[in-house]
Amino acid sequence: MPRAAALSPQDIQRQVQLLGAWFQNLDLHGISTAPEHYLGDYPAAKWRLISPALPTRLDGLTVLDIGCNAGFHALECKRRGARRVVGIDADPHYLAQARFAAEVLELDVEWRHLSVYALSELLAETGSFDYVFFMGVFYHLRYPVYALDLVVKAVRRRLIFQTMLRGDVPSTTPLRFDYSFWDHTPFEAPGFPRLHLIEHSYAGDPTNWWIPNRAAAEALLRTAGLEIEAQPEAETWICRPRPDAARGGNFVWDLELAARL
Repeated sequence: MPRAAALSPQDIQRQVQLLGAWFQNLDLHGISTAPEHYLGDYPAAKWRLISPALPTRLDGLTVLDIGCNAGFHALECKRRGARRVVGIDADPHYLAQARFAAEVLELDVEWRHLSVYALSELLAETGSFDYVFFMGVFYHLRYPVYALDLVVKAVRRRLIFQTMLRGDVPSTTPLRFDYSFWDHTPFEAPGFPRLHLIEHSYAGDPTNWWIPNRAAAEALLRTAGLEIEAQPEAETWICRPRPDAARGGNFVWDLELAARL
């Protein structure tokens, strides 16, 4: 294949087709990778809502994109001048797309074949990242709360978190700090935090495992040691680590393992 600078639109289109079905619709010099996506211009349409809540420049900063897919968010952060950008995904098919996109756009991003559950392997090498993207991954995981606790350990400045939401009925009653063992009413109330288990498949996808409502998503972020700073669109939160997120150097997962939580 010719080097990126020499690729014609026909070359790019041919390689896009060879790389199979794309979930992310990237613009590769006028060639769209998923022009008929069922969500429209995804994820660019969602990014247009999220990006104003982020710095316009990321010079000198590091970025980690977890579950990067074809690399949309990693590439956008590199465009904003981030010093180092790492994208990880468990699916080599998507990583091949990401590598090609980065080559075409001439953006220097590191791509790693890595599961979120193995994140500690990367952090042992790199340390934490200034900005961490954890978008469109949570509900695809069998153990999503475990994964979130691991992700928090990677965040130095901000976490950008997105999840599908279902059963999102606003609560009419404020949640209390504690309830009586004999009081079942909170669990029947609209808006009480819930994670919905998908036993078989949802939207034709058997990897959709756990889908929270809004109250559960926000409670999970808080209990993982994060403060919610902004919600630029319905399914996305920008969070910062609480000052006490690492209690004595130990995060929630460390305390859980040590039976000290």
